[in-house]
Amino acid sequence: MGQGATGAASTRTADMFTATRTSTHRGHDDLLTAGLGLDGLRTAMPPPYLDPARPRPEELRRRAIWSSWRGIADLAPGGGFGRLHGATAAVPGREFHALATLPGARHPHRVMLQLPDDFDPRRPRLLVTASSGSRGIYGSIAVASAWGLPRGWAVAHTDKGAGSDYFDLDTGTGCLSDGTRAQAGDGELAFVPDLAGTAGHAVRGVAVKHAHSRDNPEADWGRHVRQAAEFALRALEEAFPEHGPFTFDATRIVAVGISNAGGAVLRAAEAGDGPWLDAVVAGEPNVYVDAPGARCLYDYATEAALLMPCAQLHPQDLPGSLMAALAAPHLAGLCAQLAAAGLVDGSHPARQARSAHERLVAGGWTAPALRAGALSTGFDMWRALAVTYASAYGRYGVDEHPCGYRFAAQNLDLSPRPASAVERAAWWSEASGLPPGPGVGIVDPSPAPPGLGVDGLRRLRALWEGADADARRVQAGIAATRARLPRERLPVVVVHGIDDGLIPIAFSSAPYVEMARAAGRDVRFWQVRNAQHFDSFLGLPELAARYVPLLPYLHAALDRVAAFLEGAAALPGDALIEATPRLPGQRLEAWNLAIP
Repeated sequence: MGQGATGAASTRTADMFTATRTSTHRGHDDLLTAGLGLDGLRTAMPPPYLDPARPRPEELRRRAIWSSWRGIADLAPGGGFGRLHGATAAVPGREFHALATLPGARHPHRVMLQLPDDFDPRRPRLLVTASSGSRGIYGSIAVASAWGLPRGWAVAHTDKGAGSDYFDLDTGTGCLSDGTRAQAGDGELAFVPDLAGTAGHAVRGVAVKHAHSRDNPEADWGRHVRQAAEFALRALEEAFPEHGPFTFDATRIVAVGISNAGGAVLRAAEAGDGPWLDAVVAGEPNVYVDAPGARCLYDYATEAALLMPCAQLHPQDLPGSLMAALAAPHLAGLCAQLAAAGLVDGSHPARQARSAHERLVAGGWTAPALRAGALSTGFDMWRALAVTYASAYGRYGVDEHPCGYRFAAQNLDLSPRPASAVERAAWWSEASGLPPGPGVGIVDPSPAPPGLGVDGLRRLRALWEGADADARRVQAGIAATRARLPRERLPVVVVHGIDDGLIPIAFSSAPYVEMARAAGRDVRFWQVRNAQHFDSFLGLPELAARYVPLLPYLHAALDRVAAFLEGAAALPGDALIEATPRLPGQRLEAWNLAIP
């Protein structure tokens, strides 16, 4: 249990939590799957709304849980979920929700405690987590809740200042605590953008919390995780007043997360807030350190947004995809624009594509990372990251993007239009927090073909490479996200796929581990061959035959850490795991995973 952290959280932070509510989930409903079970989660059709324009809170919650599971886990039959790893049996219990505000922050972040009925208040165990990516409050349910709730652990969540609380600028509506929509002023909304910089002209479209809060939430990821734990202790006192006070000293607390949440729990591991954590498990973490080989997400995302689509035209170096083949004429135009700008060499598409690949390799991209990273080009992931993070790092508000991008519902020709009531109602449950997504797209300032958006991408890249006022503003925001060393004697396990193409291991986990170990910190490192970033992609047979899921390794690491904290086993050692993808038509077996 945490050594030296003092005091009950409710005494210190009660005034930082607002819009509190509690709900009970038993019978036809539960904490883990909202009553859907594994079969319901696998169903391609989402849980229905009685009135799609005005869904009820319980309907929104059920669909948010369905969407969060499907966005993270490989649930396909044959993939091993529910057989080799993971559980979806009903877990009855209660949820405690609130909006939490960090000192100095303009906007709150969501926090939630999931408390199973079999939680033992005499032996309190808390798993604290953050949503991966920019997802809403249920964004870590397949990661943390799936492991913790069936074992009787309480699970504390935060959306870490991002999430799907989109504000519709055309109607002036946002999200209440329960996900339903209301006018600004008709209740405490989770996000209302500051429109002070837009005085004198009407604003249209959609404001996204991650991009438009002016808080640079990534700089505070560790504080978000800690505040979620503080809220959890406060909620436990409310649930079990006869067993309180619940303090960091008296509660077993482990932090876990993947992707952005992996970076968040590593930030929470730092020594600044005292020794309140007992262990940390971070999967494929987006973590940026000041160390050789390290690159920040914005740097390599803007590089990939420019170069990787062009590189796909040279399959000898970077295996192409059906999407790339269909888009070949467009990609050839993009390559030509890159060549005209001096970003690639050559006078014809094949040579330009090879040049794009060579420049990516020179930047540190490995062959496995490039192979998997190409998957993200078809989903417009690189541009989505660059557009949103540029706004967040620079603390820009609505209609202030330094490269002219906006978010809005769009017509088929990509022109912006007002969102419909049905689209607005679905945002909270289905949006990833990072447009484009359901009902919201990126309005590009330079959409004229050929080479859709190249001018905008070049401006985004210039924010990293340039020295003007906007570039310095964005670079200062990125510098504020650098991770520091974990606390001394804190057990940390990092799990990362060697084939990760979104958060390449060479730019993130590897330099973090090397930095921490050079300072004498206790960090264990599992590197998994043939694992990439998105387990949910493995529902596609072609990818299931190429990759294994990463989530089983994260849950196995949690098993080892929990046993260590109970004195029943040693911490896991380092491992280079030679995972073997399953053959087409075969199901995944334990030997494929080779979990140490």
